[in-house]
Amino acid sequence: MTPMSDFPITIFHNPACGTSRNTLAMIEAAGYAPTVVEYLKSGWTRPQLQALFAAMGVTPRQAMREKGTPAAELGLLDPNVGNDQILDAMVLHPVLVNRPIVVTPKGARLCRPSEAVLDLLDKQPASFTKEDGEVVVISPGR
Repeated sequence: MTPMSDFPITIFHNPACGTSRNTLAMIEAAGYAPTVVEYLKSGWTRPQLQALFAAMGVTPRQAMREKGTPAAELGLLDPNVGNDQILDAMVLHPVLVNRPIVVTPKGARLCRPSEAVLDLLDKQPASFTKEDGEVVVISPGR
């Protein structure tokens, strides 16, 4: 395993999400021991979300998860709702933040699909098979 100090990786993870589980498994298959933040338990702070979204180059609306969340009930799907209101809702309802988000020295990204994590790693797993049996082809020098 690569020491975290050599190439620190943080994954904001929801263990109930298959994409999040596959992303975490890909990181571990590459030999890393990431810091796993179960954000549904720990919650978010406004500054934390602002920093993550800035690093990812996205707006709160772009990072908002709609499926399986209270986004519609809270009126957040209305295009007139601003980023501040969405951020406030994300702090109150952590499930509104799409997942998984991975941060490495190479950047920060929403890893949907899970293969997106490969661009954030210094080394790749030799091969990877997702939970559903899909084989991820790892191209050399990715």
